[in-house]
Amino acid sequence: MSAIKIEQEFGVEKLPTGVPGFDHITDGGLPKGRGTLVAGTAGSCKTILALQFLHAGITDYGQHGVFVTFEEHPKKIKKNVESFGWDLQQLEEQGKLAFVDMSPVPGRILVETGNFDFAPLLTRIEHAVKKVNAQRVCIDSLNALFQQFFDASIVRREMLRLVAMLEDIGVTAMVTGERADEFGEISKFAVEEFASDNVIVLRNILEDERRRRTIEVLKYRGASHYKGEVPFTTSSQGIEILPLSKIQLTQESNAERTSTGVPDLDEMCEGGFFADSVILVSGATGTGKTLLSSTFLHEAANNDQRTLYFAFEESRAQLLRNAIGWNKDFQTLEEKGLVRIIACYPESLGLEDHLLKIKKAIEEFKPTRAVVDSLSAMERVATLRSFREFIIGLTSHLKEKRCTTLLTATTSSLMGGSSVTEANISTITDTIILLRYAEIMGEMRRGITVLKMRGSQHDKGIREFNIDSKGMHIGRQFVNVGGILSGQSTKLNTSESDNLSNMFDNRLGE
Repeated sequence: MSAIKIEQEFGVEKLPTGVPGFDHITDGGLPKGRGTLVAGTAGSCKTILALQFLHAGITDYGQHGVFVTFEEHPKKIKKNVESFGWDLQQLEEQGKLAFVDMSPVPGRILVETGNFDFAPLLTRIEHAVKKVNAQRVCIDSLNALFQQFFDASIVRREMLRLVAMLEDIGVTAMVTGERADEFGEISKFAVEEFASDNVIVLRNILEDERRRRTIEVLKYRGASHYKGEVPFTTSSQGIEILPLSKIQLTQESNAERTSTGVPDLDEMCEGGFFADSVILVSGATGTGKTLLSSTFLHEAANNDQRTLYFAFEESRAQLLRNAIGWNKDFQTLEEKGLVRIIACYPESLGLEDHLLKIKKAIEEFKPTRAVVDSLSAMERVATLRSFREFIIGLTSHLKEKRCTTLLTATTSSLMGGSSVTEANISTITDTIILLRYAEIMGEMRRGITVLKMRGSQHDKGIREFNIDSKGMHIGRQFVNVGGILSGQSTKLNTSESDNLSNMFDNRLGE
C-alpha cells in the first residue's frame, strides 16, 4: 500500500523506512513528521533499527539524518555497523549525516539538583538538523539520559518538549528506550510511551533455550498497522522482518506435469506432480525418503533443469556417496551447474535465518526444483508456532518462484502412524506421499501410497516397493493386508477379505 493511498484513507502520511518488511507491517512506514518510541530489552536490536532507518533514508531516499547518542561514542557506533556494509563515516564527511555526541565522559558524575530542562540539548539537535538539512532524527537512548533522574513529572515534561521540538522543525524521529522485561512496562519510567504518538516494541524472547526476536507495533496514533508480533532477524544487510501477512495467495497455476523420476509413481499420480506444487514425503527412517528426493533431483538434471537441495541431516559428502550407491553422480551434476547442495545442521541458525538463507540461495541459483531434507530436523529446534511460520514462509516463496518443491518428514515411530510434522503442515502441501514399513509373516516390507493430491485423481492403493542399486521399484498393491498406515499391519484371511469386499459391494448397490 503506497504512502499516498494511506494518507488519503487515514489522513496520516507515511515515510518509507527502507527496512525490509517494516513498511509492510506499518502500512507504509513511520508517520511522517512525528516521533516514534522503539522500546526493547538488551539485545533486541533497537540501535540497529534506528541506524538502519537513517542509513536507508540517506542511501535509498536521499533524506539526510541526525543521530543523537547518549550511550556509545560515535566512533564505536560507526565501527559496530561496518559488518552491515554501512559507511557512516563517509556519509558524515559528505554532509548527509550528523552525530550529536552526548555519550558519557569517563570520570564525570551527573547529579540532579533542583529543576532542570533540556534547552541546551534541544539547541544542539536543532543545529545539527539545519546543518545537514535532515529529515530523519534518531535518539539513542532515553534511559541513558534519564537514569540519573527520579522525578517522573520532569521526565514527562521534557520528553514532551523534545518531541514537540522535533515535530516543529518537521523531522520524523525515532527514539529508543530500554525495557527491563519482555512483557512488563513499556519503558523504565512508564511515561515515555504516552509522550509518543507511536510505540514499537522489540522483543528478544528465550524459547526452549533459543532466542527469537519479534517486533510489535503497539500504538500508531491515527494510522493503520499490522496487529501482533512478527519475527525478524539480522543479516549482512541489517534487520529483516518476516511478516506472514505479506504472503498473498496470488500465485498463478497451470496443469503442467513434471515427472517424479519413478515411472510407477508417475502412474500413481496420473502423470506426475504438478509443476508448481509442494510435495510432502513422510516416512520412518530407512523407508526411502532421501532416495526419492535424489531421484526427483536426478530427473530434473536429465531435463537440464536446476535443483537446489537443502540437507539438514546429512553432509554433502554423505549425500554424494549415497547417490553413487544408486548410480547417480551428483558431483558431476554440480560441476555442470544443475545441482547445488547446501548442507548444515538446523541448530547452526535460527529458523528466520535459515529462511533468509534459503531465499537468498533461490534468488542466486534460480532452480526449477527444490528439496528440503528434512523438515523433522528443523522442527526439533523450534516452537510449534515458529516452525509453522517457517514452513508457510518457505512454501509460499517457492510457489511464488514456480519451483516444484519436495519436502521430507520423518514419522515419530518406526512403523508410521501419526506425526507432529504432518499434522502441522499437511494442509499447506499440495501432495502427500506416505512411505511405510509393513510387517508381514515375520518379514519387513515397504509400502507407498499417495494420500493426497490437490486438483488431480490418483491411485488410492498401498503398493509395495523395493530398493536396490538402481533405485526405487514400485510393485503391485498389497492384498489381504490391513493397518499398514496406522503402523499395525495385519494379514487378513480370505473370509475376512471376502466379507469386507461384500460389505462395500452391498453398500454400493444400495
